[in-house]
Amino acid sequence: MSTPYPAAASPPPSPSGPSEGEAEPRHAGWLELFFDLVFVAFVAQLSHGLHGDPGWREFGVFLGLYFPPWWMWANLTVSANLFQDDSARRRLAMLAAMFCLAVMAAAVPEADGDRGPAYALGYAGTRLVLLALWWPATRYPAPNRVPRWRPLTYCLLSAVLWAASAAVPAPWRYAVWAGLLVAEMALLLTARGQGVPRRVHTGHLVERVGLFVIIVLGESVLGLITSTDHTWTARAGFVALLGFILLAALWWSYFDFASTAAERVLGSASAREAYLLARDVGGFLHFFVTAAVISMAAGLATAVDESAHDHLAPGTVWALAGGLAVYHAAHALIGLRFGRPLREVATWAVPGVVIPLLVVLGADVLAPWLVVLILTAEAIAHLLYAKAAMARRTGAAAG
Repeated sequence: MSTPYPAAASPPPSPSGPSEGEAEPRHAGWLELFFDLVFVAFVAQLSHGLHGDPGWREFGVFLGLYFPPWWMWANLTVSANLFQDDSARRRLAMLAAMFCLAVMAAAVPEADGDRGPAYALGYAGTRLVLLALWWPATRYPAPNRVPRWRPLTYCLLSAVLWAASAAVPAPWRYAVWAGLLVAEMALLLTARGQGVPRRVHTGHLVERVGLFVIIVLGESVLGLITSTDHTWTARAGFVALLGFILLAALWWSYFDFASTAAERVLGSASAREAYLLARDVGGFLHFFVTAAVISMAAGLATAVDESAHDHLAPGTVWALAGGLAVYHAAHALIGLRFGRPLREVATWAVPGVVIPLLVVLGADVLAPWLVVLILTAEAIAHLLYAKAAMARRTGAAAG
């Protein structure tokens, strides 16, 4: 039986390279949990930028500033997954990455202005940490050896260019950032899973992504509590209650169905396909899942603050209802990537996207509590449908 607590530290890999199997269950270590704390602050900073009535510029800045730290979290998570090592060297590297990400988080409020250089230098530092984690794998014997040019280009060259971007004046600096991220994606996509020294540990990876989902859901709950404290009225309390039920329904459906499906599909895939699925689902598509929840956190907090208004501002409704639509759309793409039939996915995905968008269209005539009520009802209906569908599949398999 697995334990809910992190596993004890494992010895560093031998010079001959890492083992191939997943013989024993593995859980997030204490260092990984400590490392995640910096993302609690990061998510809070990003969510704060969407409070009130955000426009397209604010949404664009939010997505642009969220992707680099998310992508680094995904890279470092995969590194910890592949190289199970509790040496002092790795601990110092991860703590250095944590500090660099903390610098980026502190720069978020003015990262599109005077703090842009600090944000760029912080990200450059994380690329150097990634280089330190991957470089020992270039000395593994074949076929586990990682070609040296990969960490030199993906990590070192990227770090140098991000550091150089700090000297580029705005707004050209942001075009450089976008170009560097596109280059990173291209390098990763063209690799097609080559150069990965071992099979990813499915249980650990699913657990790590799930823990990040808990972080963004936690920010949503914190936003509800803080806003209710600021607006201590019965109407604000009712909106906060609806918002909490909405988040609870999302938590329930995610960890009962999405997370378990991911572990099942990844566990049954070949080593190379498991890595590609982890890259696509855990790296790319969960960016939209978590970004959607962060956006909803801001929208819910604003809905509580403005619960006495006749209706919510357009930006608030887009953050809240649009976030739920993106959340369902991302999960639909995950289902398709896992090989689910299009008709089966469309049955729940189409209402999950259309209903929130209809709420956006009718936001001018809907009271704040009614907006949150409709979205909460949709999330509960989605959960009930998923439970019924699972029961039907289980019954059919048993029969």
